Amino acid sequence: MARSRLAYEYTEAEDKSMRLGFLLIAAGLLSLLGLGCCWLRPALQERGGGGSANCTVLAVRQLGERFACTFSCGAACRGTARYPCLQVLVRTSRSSAPALLHEDERQLRTNPKCSYIPPCARDDQENSENVTYKQKYWKEKVGLQPFTCYFNQHLRPDDVMLKRTHDETVLLHCFLWPLVTFLVGVLIVVLTVCAKSLAVRAEAIKKKKHS
Repeated sequence: MARSRLAYEYTEAEDKSMRLGFLLIAAGLLSLLGLGCCWLRPALQERGGGGSANCTVLAVRQLGERFACTFSCGAACRGTARYPCLQVLVRTSRSSAPALLHEDERQLRTNPKCSYIPPCARDDQENSENVTYKQKYWKEKVGLQPFTCYFNQHLRPDDVMLKRTHDETVLLHCFLWPLVTFLVGVLIVVLTVCAKSLAVRAEAIKKKKHS
């Protein structure tokens, strides 16, 4: 029994390999739990009850109200500027009622009253020009052409999004890489144990032949 236990003692390299494997297993599990609780669950809740539809522009307008945004002009330089509110009203193939279009879920949360938030510039006039350019784009280039939009009847029934922040690819990567880390860790541990077991058996067979 003593000889058997001594034969199964791992070398320094094998011990490091086992530690690396267990570390990857723990990292994969913690990543899955962390992403599931902090990011994946809210993302799935946003997607729940949602779907895609065909949208057609009904009206494009600027409101008189202006909103504040924060610009950065250096490491220690920050300030506040203002931009006009652009609203793009659309009709979806799911409903005849008009809906307010937004760039994505992030823009909707930042300013639910407007359809577009320009990159914040220091000059208010530059912000106004960016919004006016976007207004012309929706009026002249898109016009009455249908396009794909996304909605969520449970969270925001009166709003639609031009694109999703959390699409299938992001959700796939959210699961894929922690799972790959976990499987690589399991593989390292299994291979190390199997290699050690084969080495011990080979040594035992060699001793039997010489005895």
